Amino acid sequence: MSDVEEDLASDAETRRIQRIAAVIESVRPRLKKDGGDVELVGVSGLFVKVYLSGACVNCAMAGQTLGGIRRELMAALNEPVRIVPVPK
Repeated sequence: MSDVEEDLASDAETRRIQRIAAVIESVRPRLKKDGGDVELVGVSGLFVKVYLSGACVNCAMAGQTLGGIRRELMAALNEPVRIVPVPK
């Protein structure tokens, strides 16, 4: 891969991560209303790592919440992703 191609790939990945971060930020106010929160921890390929806190930690609906975030990310990115909850 040439230097130009590497720069373009890097720019595309940066924009992708920025879109992911924007989706996560758009979800946070809804979770905060119920006493929970979500933070973007990292992105590795198709895996989006998030940290759930507050009421989300012990909530029986946490799986539904992660599924909703996943759907919003896939719509924004137009590609499949996997949401992985991780400890902080």
